[in-house]
Amino acid sequence: MANAYLQGVEISASQFLDIFHHYDNDGNGYIEGKELESFIKELQQARKQAGLLVQILPTEENFLLFFRQQLKSCTEFMQAWRRYDADHSGYIEADELKNFLKDLLQKAKKPYDEKKLDEYTHTTLKVFDSNHDGKLCLAEMARLLPDEENFLLKFQNVKMARKEFNKIFELYDQDENGYMDENELDALLKDLCEKNKKVLEVSKISTYKTAIMALSDGGKLYRTELALVLCAEDISAPASL
Repeated sequence: MANAYLQGVEISASQFLDIFHHYDNDGNGYIEGKELESFIKELQQARKQAGLLVQILPTEENFLLFFRQQLKSCTEFMQAWRRYDADHSGYIEADELKNFLKDLLQKAKKPYDEKKLDEYTHTTLKVFDSNHDGKLCLAEMARLLPDEENFLLKFQNVKMARKEFNKIFELYDQDENGYMDENELDALLKDLCEKNKKVLEVSKISTYKTAIMALSDGGKLYRTELALVLCAEDISAPASL
């Protein structure tokens, strides 16, 4: 599969997706285990046959790598999320994603046209929209980040049900003003790290806090914003009976 495409050295974004989905046998959005082993073996074989170190995508097509280079930190990513989730729905929808990608390209002075922008938007959704609802939640969008910067991957393992999250929020919102400030968030993160030592790192509390506070409104971290990181359910949706 990869061999057929890599014979020509450069492939399009849509061809890359064909390769990706071919090896993502269980359709979970990742190439892992035996899938990854098969992918690497065929890729190495194709590279040897080509006689040079082939890149999966050429420079102008490798938009996923490009976006990772533009979003240099998780804090920068969270700031971008707040800016482009224009309706504060907790999701980046297709038109919001398109604006996000457009501004990144303009910032980097990368040439593009409307057709290319539409392709980038469609392909980003196709790769990262794991539940196929036509929009990206914070965890899905965060997969644009390199793993070492993506602290949200760690928080996936400590997310709570809505009822538990609401209790936690009310407990740490000590002055009961409806939002958390930096000190209240700091206390919450310290307790979370202490409780989840195998997942979260105490030494990175400052990094976690800075990134999460980037979602805040002038230093006021409201329930819906913190829920993007710590709640496993959509708190804007009606509660199930």
